[in-house]
Amino acid sequence: MVKNTPSLNRRLSRMVWVCAFALLSACGGGGGGGGGGSGGSGSTAPAPPAKPTTSEASRFLAQATFGPNDADIAAVTSSGYSDWINAQLALPVGSSHLDYMDARLVALKTSNPNASLNATHFYETFYGQAVTAPDQLRQRVKFALSEIFVTSLAAGNIDVRTNASFYDMLGRDAFGNFKTLLQDVTYHPAMGQYLTYLANQKENTSTGRNPDENYAREVMQLFTIGLYELNADGSVKTDLFGKTTPTYSTADIQGLAKVFTGLSWYHPTPTNTTFFGGNRDASSYTRAMIAYPAFHSTSQKTFLGTTIPASTTVNVDGDVATAIDTLFNHPNVGPFISKQLIQRLVTSNPSPAYVGRVAAVFNNNGSGVRGDMSAVIRAILLDTEARTASADQDYGKLREPVIRLTHFLRSFEATSTSGNWAIGSTSSQTSLNQSPFTSPSVFNFFRPGYVPPNTSIGGRNKVAPEMQITDEVSTAAYINFMMSAINTGFNSGDVKSNYTKEVALATDATALTDRMNLLLYGGRMSDGLKSKIVAAVNSVTIPATGTTAQVDAAKLNRVKLATLLSVASPEYIAQR
Repeated sequence: MVKNTPSLNRRLSRMVWVCAFALLSACGGGGGGGGGGSGGSGSTAPAPPAKPTTSEASRFLAQATFGPNDADIAAVTSSGYSDWINAQLALPVGSSHLDYMDARLVALKTSNPNASLNATHFYETFYGQAVTAPDQLRQRVKFALSEIFVTSLAAGNIDVRTNASFYDMLGRDAFGNFKTLLQDVTYHPAMGQYLTYLANQKENTSTGRNPDENYAREVMQLFTIGLYELNADGSVKTDLFGKTTPTYSTADIQGLAKVFTGLSWYHPTPTNTTFFGGNRDASSYTRAMIAYPAFHSTSQKTFLGTTIPASTTVNVDGDVATAIDTLFNHPNVGPFISKQLIQRLVTSNPSPAYVGRVAAVFNNNGSGVRGDMSAVIRAILLDTEARTASADQDYGKLREPVIRLTHFLRSFEATSTSGNWAIGSTSSQTSLNQSPFTSPSVFNFFRPGYVPPNTSIGGRNKVAPEMQITDEVSTAAYINFMMSAINTGFNSGDVKSNYTKEVALATDATALTDRMNLLLYGGRMSDGLKSKIVAAVNSVTIPATGTTAQVDAAKLNRVKLATLLSVASPEYIAQR
């Protein structure tokens, strides 16, 4: 890797802090953040153009993948949006994160028989797939789902392989039916441990024991119906006095909690001992939980207008199926899930009409099927509100830190010499303030309704979810982090970007900036920012009489500077 000269390092440092203050100003005032809501009115959305331009394709891929690159831009411009989605949906489910980690452990044990897996090994397989996997739409939707159906590597009581298998499951179900997804989430041991209903016991009136209510509450609040009754377009229902109606009560939580009793670790020959984790079967870490009838409540269970009568016959799976059916068919689910997926992929503040159009597809994919996730994803990405590059200042979303990193790695065709993608944890506030699948709580890194205080975003009654993990320290740290990533890569250059195509343009500052505009901005870089980057690039002199090495070093430094200024700008942080 060509090293920067001291003078260039000083120039980069000055520009880093200029950009840092600019980004903070934009965050504080709301101009860089927030989202959505251009005027997508009407019940149907006009079809997007069949053959987009390269800039339109890049912008689309920023929503549908972990970041555009030349190959994917060419594929979208050649086939069009709809056919590209069709091709992605037809791809088989990609490599297993769990399989990678198991193979990694075997390799580790060859040099250290006592080696064990940790979160770092999950980050390896995450970035390996995020950057290189061909099924980019599935990869991106899988990540979005992981921020709705949250479990976390930060929970020290859950085996890292268990969480890897949970992430695999989200990928398998990403384009299936939402009901299947909800069922698989419910039975997965990662969720069972994370929300404490694995080995949940029936009530005992003599001791005063009641079933654990954690999952019963969160499956409603966070995974399916939310806190308040919604209109079909995702807006909150109110009565004549402006009051909202809660979707569930304490009694509903208590009734549903009884349903989620008697589920625990998989075992081929289950006993009361294995219910509590004794004599664990090796596959129990990653296989679906099973029913243990002796621990399941047989009393009446009433929730959300459904009643499972008291019975002397125990039917754990039947009771769970009834609960999942009830949740799945609740009218809130379509708008609730549709809006969150729109927020994760396209814009933080979608118009009610946009949410309504997507929710209608959730309710009926056109063939009478409810919960068709592939149809929902297609509707989100092809809607006019997604495909129209709105000038509305509230349109779009902040790119969360992990997405910024994957975008950079994909657009500049990063590779890993070892094949292990040794990027490591980026959770520190002085790093990215976020690592994949490492949310601090079930409420994700940021809540979908988060309003940053004392900002014009909040003043306009808009939300900016990703701003919840943004502050003065993380803002400056991000730019310093990216300067290092751009300059030297990760892990002593094991993971580094390939700037060959950019270096070929380095003598032409305008052409180089145009390439940044295509890859990182989807063609929406402002003229003002373009002129600033062009001027900065031109300030790095390419010696007319220098050696080949000196000329190559100057060209590479121009590319690094253009890249840094592009990813540091508030215009880039706001995906529009």
